[in-house]
Amino acid sequence: MRAAVLHTIGDEKLDYRDDVTVLGPGPGEVRLRVRAAGVCHSDLSALRGGLPQPVPAVLGHEAAGDVLEVGDGVDDLAPGDRVAVNWLPACGVCTHCRRGEAYLCMTHVMGGYVIPRFAAGDLEIFGMAGCGSFAEEMVVPRAGAVKIDDDVPYEVAALVGCGVTTGVGAVINTARVRPGDSVVVIGCGGVGIAAIQGARLAGAAQIMAVDTVPARHEAARRFGATHTATPDELSDLQAEVAPEGFDHSFDVVAVPQTLRTAWTATRRGGQVVVVGAGRAEDQVEFSPFELLFEGKTIVPSLYGSADPHRDFPRLLALWRAGRLDIEGMISRRLRLDQAGEALAALGSGDVIRQVIVND
Repeated sequence: MRAAVLHTIGDEKLDYRDDVTVLGPGPGEVRLRVRAAGVCHSDLSALRGGLPQPVPAVLGHEAAGDVLEVGDGVDDLAPGDRVAVNWLPACGVCTHCRRGEAYLCMTHVMGGYVIPRFAAGDLEIFGMAGCGSFAEEMVVPRAGAVKIDDDVPYEVAALVGCGVTTGVGAVINTARVRPGDSVVVIGCGGVGIAAIQGARLAGAAQIMAVDTVPARHEAARRFGATHTATPDELSDLQAEVAPEGFDHSFDVVAVPQTLRTAWTATRRGGQVVVVGAGRAEDQVEFSPFELLFEGKTIVPSLYGSADPHRDFPRLLALWRAGRLDIEGMISRRLRLDQAGEALAALGSGDVIRQVIVND
């Protein structure tokens, strides 16, 4: 089996190997043939050390494919079923799951840090977030495979598996944007574009898209933004669009500067939603005075506060109805041996989402 293997954190050159085998499925697990894998900025963050990742590893977590084999105890999936991968599967029994906070369950993801998912001879290889979709096959827990209809394109299902759910979910599930609200989205890559579409679906009256790359502004407008700006232009345009500040600010980049920008752009009593996965060592300062008297709320939105087994079908229903443009988010289709090239292209102006396609 072919796979792209990362041996050293920070090394941008992946090792494309033909001698990799997938381990499992064990009890309660599912083995998949990966048909499409989206390239997410979180993959690049793991490669560069921003997100913790044991190595050697197969990166990739946004995927869709076909069931090849099921482990003991899996009786509701069968070989040939088409599935989208849920990279944050819930165990169903931890305190977060029992509280209805399945998106905070870390049981299976933490298992991915200690349990190898692949092997090449005597070399044990981990999968990112317990997945590893930059490979021809992968194994996930049963909760990590969401059955979808056979006519859903693999590429569409793959993007629903992470970027679309994260962006739309941040707006619908976390912020609960209401018709007529004003929204600013900072960062217009794949997740940011999904958040813009979520704001349009929610009925936001003003949707400001902010990105340092002017080439992304046109794309943002195509997907629903009513206004666009670079960070340097934001304060002047905000005075015209939302003089008191925006009701909701979504920070998809999640570095100290963008979080401060989101805070400043939010009205008193408004909401700042942290969508991106920042680096653990980054620090942002807020004074107790401004926290109290500004009355703003800072909330996290991990994986769009989603329940994938509920939300994937909803998002696909919106896609079927023509209200959620997922195909239009795909900028490039590549082969597995171009995964490193795809990671290097993240952040360029002509890329929203790239998809690795396995024929």
